[in-house]
Amino acid sequence: MKNKIQFLNLGKHPITNNFLNKKNPKNEYFYNLKLIFHKSSKLVSLAKFVPPKKMFNEKYAHRASASKTMSLAYLNLAESIKTRFKPKSILEIGSNDGVFIKHFKKIKNLGVEPCKNLAKITNKVGIKTYDEFWTNKTAKKIVRQNGKIDVIYSANTISHIHNLNETFKAINYTLSDNGVFILEDPSLVEVLKNKSYDQFYDEHSYVFSISALKNITKGTGLIIFDIEKLKTHGGSNRVYFKKISNKKIRISKVVSENLIKETKLGINNIKIYNKFSKEVRNSKKRLIKIFKNLKKNKEKIIGYGATYKSSTVLNFCNLDNKYIDYFLDTTPTKIGKFTPGTHIPILKYKKIPDDINYAFLGAWNFKDEIFKKEKQYIKRGGKFISHVPSPKII
Repeated sequence: MKNKIQFLNLGKHPITNNFLNKKNPKNEYFYNLKLIFHKSSKLVSLAKFVPPKKMFNEKYAHRASASKTMSLAYLNLAESIKTRFKPKSILEIGSNDGVFIKHFKKIKNLGVEPCKNLAKITNKVGIKTYDEFWTNKTAKKIVRQNGKIDVIYSANTISHIHNLNETFKAINYTLSDNGVFILEDPSLVEVLKNKSYDQFYDEHSYVFSISALKNITKGTGLIIFDIEKLKTHGGSNRVYFKKISNKKIRISKVVSENLIKETKLGINNIKIYNKFSKEVRNSKKRLIKIFKNLKKNKEKIIGYGATYKSSTVLNFCNLDNKYIDYFLDTTPTKIGKFTPGTHIPILKYKKIPDDINYAFLGAWNFKDEIFKKEKQYIKRGGKFISHVPSPKII
């Protein structure tokens, strides 16, 4: 542990996608959610990883296509990739329900998705999907059966995979000589800025900085050549990689600009993480105070969006069914179940009932989409509770 420094302990947490059939189940699985900074690579990660099969299986609940915001973003990205790179083949690592990869029907489009229930969805519509984890073995199978791939894309998935060295080497092996890998994941800079500690949970083994990505891809045959800043998921990076041997693609100046900016912000120093830890503990106190004051006034509070992120907030702040009466959600696989750890009922979304004046924003990263959808609720005086960037009633 000499190279690793723990800076935040968020306590005991359940598997975020383990939505419960019973309110008080026996033997619910919990793990310790502690965060560490790796001094040499500058990575920020969980101190101890949760076994992948406990998280990614045939019961996986998240459906990427459920969000209009993300569906549109994936459509726009698909058109951009077609124009910019003109690929003859594309592979998505973590293809979920096909919301992105479905836009490439005119070329060879492949998916890798270890959650068998999701792989079935894409296989049924003709997208060849490998229902296994991304490993060297999987990469070799794909190349053997399909040849080298021109574009590999992965959104909010590489941060789930524990062995990063193997992951990037397998990507390099799978890419054609002039191929590109596009990684999209939450930005560590934005997490620190927003104090959005809920970006850390069992699936998010890592939250990446550009500095860390540069360090961990050394020796894998890949190099960053471009970066885009995104608003999705509370602030993300879209990072473009090429093979080091590829001299046709030039490295954009935004790469060095991002690295310099991160250094100036102190992203490579433990001091910024100790400060973040203090801010998170203060955030917890302030959020609990909001809930307690509302409950003293006999207010009924619901949750809006039983997201994976919200699980971190609820369990860290001990906000269970004494504080939140129920969650509203649109995902069929969550409806009629209970939130992991805190055991709050999840009901099918219709509209926010008239007797509700306060709703906790579980899906705060889709705030703009939600506010447009809930104009009537807001018009009649309904308010939302958010913890980002600091606890407040909106």
